Amino acid sequence: MLRGLTGAGLGRIESDEQLIELAAAHGFQAVDIDAGSLINRHGVEKARELLTSNGLIIGSIGLPVEWRTTEEAFLEGLEKLASAAAAAAALGCTSCCTYILPSTDYKAAHFMALATRRLRTCAQILGAYGIRLGLEFVGPHHLRTRWENPFIWTLEETLDWIAAIGESNVGLLFDAYHWYTNGLTVSDIEALRADQIVHVHINDAPNVPVEEALDNGRLYPGEGVIDLVGFLQGLAKIGYKGAVSQEILTAEAPSDSPEVLVLRSKAGFDKVFGAAGL
Repeated sequence: MLRGLTGAGLGRIESDEQLIELAAAHGFQAVDIDAGSLINRHGVEKARELLTSNGLIIGSIGLPVEWRTTEEAFLEGLEKLASAAAAAAALGCTSCCTYILPSTDYKAAHFMALATRRLRTCAQILGAYGIRLGLEFVGPHHLRTRWENPFIWTLEETLDWIAAIGESNVGLLFDAYHWYTNGLTVSDIEALRADQIVHVHINDAPNVPVEEALDNGRLYPGEGVIDLVGFLQGLAKIGYKGAVSQEILTAEAPSDSPEVLVLRSKAGFDKVFGAAGL
C-alpha cells in the first residue's frame, strides 16, 4: 500500500506544488490533487516529470460533477468530466472519487433513481479513459438526520448500489472514519475483494461515544481510538495495494504550518503502518 496525502489536515497549503514537495520530503508516495489543474500550469510532460522526480503518483482525483442537486447542475458538471478524465489518465491516475451523503431533502426513492442514472453516466465516461469511480459511504450519525430523508450510509447498501449502477469500473472509496462510525470490523474488510476498493482514506476518531463522532471532528492517524492497525492489516490481507490517503476534516483550520502538520502526519503513518507490519 502507498502512503498518501490530501490537502485536508495540512493547514494552509498554497498550491498542489507545495503539497507535492511536502509529500516527497517526508516519504509519502501519493497525493490526491487535480490533474487537470497541474497540467494547465505545467503541460503534460512537465507535470509528469514533477510527479516522477518526487517519487509520487496521483492517488485519486475528485469527481468534478455535482450529481446530488439539479439536472442543470449535473449537466453543467458533466461537460467537464471528459477533460478531467483525460488529464488524470495522462498523468497515470486511475481513480476518481465522490461521497454519498447519508440523508437528502429529496424523496429518497426519486433521488436514488436520479443518482443511479447520473453516476452510471459518469462511470461510463471515466471508463473510456481507464479510470475507476469510487463511492464513499459516509457514516457519522449526525449526518443521517441532517436532511429530511435518510439515504445510504452503510457498506452493504453501497455495495448493493454499486451493483445496481452496473458498471464494472465502480467501487468503494473506503474511509477509516466511516468504517468506524458504522460499527464495522476487520472481518467486514476481509469479506471484500481488493478489486472492490478504488481508493482509501485514513484518519482517526476522538474518544467519545461513536454516535457522537462528528464528520468534522477527525484526528490524525494514531491519535485516536480507531483500530487503524486492524484496518490496514485487513486491507493488506485482501491484497489492496493502492493509496491510503490521509483526510483530516476539522471544524476549524489547523493553526500550525503545513511543515509542522506533515511531520505530525508522518509520525501517525509511521506509528500505525509500523504496528501493522507494513
